[in-house]
Amino acid sequence: MSTSPTRIGLIGAGYIASWHADALRATPGVKITAVCDRSQGAVEASAGALGCRAFASVADLIAAKACDAVHVLTPPDTHKAIAIHCLEGGLDVLVEKPVALSADETREIAEAAARSGRQVHAGHNFLGLPSYTRLKRALAEGRFGRISEAQIDWCLPLAPLRSGPYGLWLMRAPQNLLLELGPHPFSFAVDLFGALDILSVVTGQPAILPGGEPRDQSWRILARAGDIDVSLTLSMVETIDNRCVTLRGSSGIARLDYAADTLVTTRDNTAELVLNPLAKELAQAGAHLREGLRNAVTQATSLNRKSPYGQSFRGMTRALYGGDAARFRIEPAVTVMQGIDDTLAKCTFPPAPAPAPAPVAVIGRLRPSVMVIGGTGYIGRALTRALVAWGHDVRVLSRGSHGPFADIADHVETVPVALSDSAGITAAMDGIDTVYNLAKSMDTDWQAALQNDVGTATRIGEAALTAGVRRLIYTGTIASYDMSDPRAVITEETGFGEIGNRNLYARSKAECERQLLEMHRERGLPLVIARPGIVVGGDGPLQHWGLGRWHGAGAVKLWGRGRNILPFVLVNDLCDALIVMMTRDGVEGESFNLTGAPMLTGRDYFDAIHARLGARLRVTSGNLTAMWMADAVKYALKRHALGRKSALRASLADWRSRGHFARFDNAKARRGLGWQPEADRAAFLDKALEARALFGL
Repeated sequence: MSTSPTRIGLIGAGYIASWHADALRATPGVKITAVCDRSQGAVEASAGALGCRAFASVADLIAAKACDAVHVLTPPDTHKAIAIHCLEGGLDVLVEKPVALSADETREIAEAAARSGRQVHAGHNFLGLPSYTRLKRALAEGRFGRISEAQIDWCLPLAPLRSGPYGLWLMRAPQNLLLELGPHPFSFAVDLFGALDILSVVTGQPAILPGGEPRDQSWRILARAGDIDVSLTLSMVETIDNRCVTLRGSSGIARLDYAADTLVTTRDNTAELVLNPLAKELAQAGAHLREGLRNAVTQATSLNRKSPYGQSFRGMTRALYGGDAARFRIEPAVTVMQGIDDTLAKCTFPPAPAPAPAPVAVIGRLRPSVMVIGGTGYIGRALTRALVAWGHDVRVLSRGSHGPFADIADHVETVPVALSDSAGITAAMDGIDTVYNLAKSMDTDWQAALQNDVGTATRIGEAALTAGVRRLIYTGTIASYDMSDPRAVITEETGFGEIGNRNLYARSKAECERQLLEMHRERGLPLVIARPGIVVGGDGPLQHWGLGRWHGAGAVKLWGRGRNILPFVLVNDLCDALIVMMTRDGVEGESFNLTGAPMLTGRDYFDAIHARLGARLRVTSGNLTAMWMADAVKYALKRHALGRKSALRASLADWRSRGHFARFDNAKARRGLGWQPEADRAAFLDKALEARALFGL
């Protein structure tokens, strides 16, 4: 008998691929041998980290016979075509949820598997949770009696609704939210009870995207499975995480918290009448304590490698490659998608459109003179709209051709160019007078930051020189300064100091500035640098990490006590300064710290949210020395226990710098740019705090 491991290929090198890769590496009998992605940078980075082969196309992957099975982890509108291609190429397939865009498309995949004699499974990962396995076992044993009602909730804030990116597939149409998130609660219902008869659907609490398009954030679905009433709730507003399956039976109630991997049951007891309520509550408390201790031990002994979300993927892959894959078969996935189809049929918007053709960059429809790189991000969106309001046509460089500018499409063209494509960036600058570079990368080690962040900044600088751009405006960050000393006053003349022991973001941005300034001095790059403060207002998110470490939507631990004045700036004021930089003479080679008038502490900001919006968040002080010490322990574990030699450890001064203790003097920006940021406290708060933007109501 062969003992060779099953060779696995990952198709798609995005965020979800890391979860699959971690689970596969923890699963006996399998080995990741290939990664496939159209992005050269993404696939090479992923393949290098996993020690496997990289492929630019599915056809090349199949032809190379590099794997026995694949996990399809691409956007949902590509699932069907890729899955069928791989099945016909002789590969077994796991498809991330949603398996396809409809039940009919899912059936087509199942039929292709039957024709080819291969296996296909659905990536309904939460069915792999250990606590869900316990729930199924208890249900089969009749511990809850006869089930009459099931309530399945997915209540979790969805960040892209408030802060983008808006070009993601799930944001392109109202129904995509249900197609993307619905398989989680629907897969529980189908696995527990079978096919659902959808009785009614109510949607509401719309979020208004930039451009005016609404997206319903709450979905209330009433259904029936046989004689069992099933309610499914999806909510994406800024609420406390509540992702649970609750079963009510004749002998007990079970509550599975699948976000925390805990199962708590409530049953009647036989204590005397007076003691009965006490016994019931003590049993509940004991169950919560047991589940909490179980999770704490799991996390401590695995060094946080077995988070509940990670456990769900591990459970799924163990089932798939260990012979217990029934709950992940394609047939239940068809039933899941049928339930979603029936739900969408009861909604007022049309069904999901056919997959759009691959985007094609069209340059020349407008005659823009300004380019915004990173124009679909929070600041980029506001800047693009401000530029249009000032009478400019704008070219937005983005990863995709979809941007949040439908209402101003006659003044904005979105061009999809990879930031690793020097020739493409240069070509996109044709006819452009001013380029704003707001791009940033999210890296985990210094070498990746040098390649993805610093490399991108210099690549854009080279393109600007080649294209003859008149001005390049680069957005750095005040985080590159040492802000740990409350006695210090920071101006543009203040140096960054020793940057090597700073956090990755501050260090990377400082290195970008250094190399761009060198290009300015030696080669005449027409550079101006902007360093924004803590940007608020507009459609900015509630969970601003410049204020503290967030623990969900309603709790934040401040960087420090929160009693010092912070360098806030309104996003519209920031945009005003950026636009002036485009035309102001004599500012090339200069930098400007764009911080508003000093007026608010961190606690002032959250007190104002409570006073004006009626929402009291849990705000606690953070001991920065203790946080630095805890980070030192994590650093040691990462390097020595987990073998992550690229792990970084920031200095105590860097941790204190997060508290923004130093004061900023914005005189240079006010004098040199004629900039007048909002100085009235009440007016500032009016513009900074808006309930619909902060809480997505």
